[in-house]
Amino acid sequence: MSDQKSGTHAQRALITLRQRILNGQIAGGTRLFEVALAEELGISRTPVRAALARLAEEALLDRTSGGGFAVRSFAVRDVVDTIELRGVLEGTAARLAAERGVPADMLAQAREIIRQIDRLFSNETIDMEGYSALNTRFHAHLAHMSQSDVIQRQIERIITLPFASPSAFLDDHSHQLALIKTLGAAQEQHRAMIDAITNREGARAESLAREHARAARRNVEMLLGQEAALREGVPSLAILAT
Repeated sequence: MSDQKSGTHAQRALITLRQRILNGQIAGGTRLFEVALAEELGISRTPVRAALARLAEEALLDRTSGGGFAVRSFAVRDVVDTIELRGVLEGTAARLAAERGVPADMLAQAREIIRQIDRLFSNETIDMEGYSALNTRFHAHLAHMSQSDVIQRQIERIITLPFASPSAFLDDHSHQLALIKTLGAAQEQHRAMIDAITNREGARAESLAREHARAARRNVEMLLGQEAALREGVPSLAILAT
C-alpha cells in the first residue's frame, strides 16, 4: 500500500472512530481491536493502528496492559479539572501577552473578532453557529498573542476534548435560551481581556481569562442538573460516564 493511500485510510479511520467515541456510540471502557476494526472499515491494520495511536494522544483512548486500547470513561470531575486546566493555560497566555507586549496589528485582529461577535447581538436571536466559530477564533488568537509555542501547543492539545473547547455546549439547541444569557457577559470579558493586554496589566488579564474559562464549567453543571432525557441531545456530554 502506498504511503499516500495509507495516510488517507488512517485519516478516515481516525475521523470515524473519533466520531463514534464522541457521540457515545462506543461506550467508555470498550476495548478496541485492530483486526476487527480493520475488517469493519475495509482497510489494513496499519492505518487503524495509526488512528488508535492518535486518539490516545487526544486522550480519548487509554493504552491497556496488554498493549491494546480502550475507550476512556470521563467522570464529571475530569470535565471540571480539564476546564480548570484550560483556564490556567489561557490565563498564562493572557498574562504573557500583556507582559511581553503585543504588536498593534495582532491587537487589531483581536478587536475585529470582538466587533464581529458584537454584530451577532444586533438581533433578538443569535446565530449560535456563527458565535461558536468566532468564539473559537478569538480563543485561538488569544493563545497566539502569548507568542509562546509551548503554551499554544498545550492549549491546542487540551481543547481536542469536546467538553474543554471554548465553545463547548453551544451546539445544545435545547438550552440555547439559557446559554444566550451568558454570552453577553462572556463578550464583555473578551473585551476586558484585550483591554488588559493592551494596557500591559498581566495579573488582571490572567484573572479575567481564568474566570472566563469557568463559564464552561457552569454550563456543564447546568446541563448535568437537567433530566437525563434533556441531556441526550448534547453531543459533548455523550462520553461522560453515567
